[in-house]
Amino acid sequence: MRDPMFVVLLRFSDNKPAAGRHLAGHQEWIKRGLDDGVFLLVGSIHPGLGGAILAHNTSGEELRKRVDEDPFVAQDVVTAEITEIAPGMADERLSFLL
Repeated sequence: MRDPMFVVLLRFSDNKPAAGRHLAGHQEWIKRGLDDGVFLLVGSIHPGLGGAILAHNTSGEELRKRVDEDPFVAQDVVTAEITEIAPGMADERLSFLL
């Protein structure tokens, strides 16, 4: 079986106004995920609905723990949804994921 991949959706909650207070910690959390080789892609959900992360090199349990450490999640600025993907085919540029 191939290693799983994950899509993490971080959707703003009613507590979105608190985002500014926790933004620096959230950005540090993202940088750590990129530096650790777990996050492949990080971006925004338009129009201003939250963020999305493509993750690999981790287990579902480890990713859930990592996501729970995000200050935005811990402070209920966003709700997190994690979807596991079993890679089947990919463009040649993404073949390292298979």
